[in-house]
Amino acid sequence: MTTAKEVRALALVCTLTPSPAASSSDLLAQLVLDEFAAHGVKGEIIRVVDQEVKPGVAVDMGEGDVWPAIRARLLESDILLLATPIWLGHPSSIAQRVLERLDGELSETGNDGLPSVYNKVATVAVVGNEDGAHKVSADLFQALDDVGFTIPAGGVTYWVGEAMHGTDFKDLDEVPEHVADTTKQLASNAAHLARVLRENPYPA
Repeated sequence: MTTAKEVRALALVCTLTPSPAASSSDLLAQLVLDEFAAHGVKGEIIRVVDQEVKPGVAVDMGEGDVWPAIRARLLESDILLLATPIWLGHPSSIAQRVLERLDGELSETGNDGLPSVYNKVATVAVVGNEDGAHKVSADLFQALDDVGFTIPAGGVTYWVGEAMHGTDFKDLDEVPEHVADTTKQLASNAAHLARVLRENPYPA
């Protein structure tokens, strides 16, 4: 008897802070992966700022470009989590670079002739010290949908601090209840949708 292939999630954390320094985006991404694990989804995190991801809109920008290796892990995964801080009301520059590299998938197809990220689920996690999580998630969702990902219901979790204050998510004593609940919903819905798309992929 064969066993079903495990569902996998890849979190691309788009903090501007290199490892090993603490990052609120990285922390929220880890909380999402913990919830994914409760649904039998195996996850991994890549902090993109630590990698040499070259600018461009192709899947491979040549010598020294690490994106092809990241892309290979993405194509092995069923779920993408894109985690970003809010800077000046927008996703981070690292998140924008990831979106630009994902644009290369528009010219890549699988054996079924569909874009390579069709039948994959995309989710979003956002942190910031000012309001703007809805705007940032809307920007990311539009781009992710454009390249072929499917967005689940409740596909975003976020935390934003009080305006004009300096508290970071990573500095909180505990995860706020509403953030924990939203994160649970994201994980449950995304895991469910990933399994649905695996069993019932989009028609070629």
